[in-house]
Amino acid sequence: MAKKNSRPNRSTPIVNIPAQRTEFNPDYTHVKKDLKRIGILAATFFVGLIVLSFFIN
Repeated sequence: MAKKNSRPNRSTPIVNIPAQRTEFNPDYTHVKKDLKRIGILAATFFVGLIVLSFFIN
């Protein structure tokens, strides 16, 4: 069985690359618009169903 080399290869230099700090700042304006539209449509249909329930009887 071959012996594992625990030391790093000396021919390649070890370079420390600084981590770039990017701030996570998502833009949810389109999601807010969609949720608002869905809420308005749901309320409209709900009110429409209540109005139609008076004409059924």
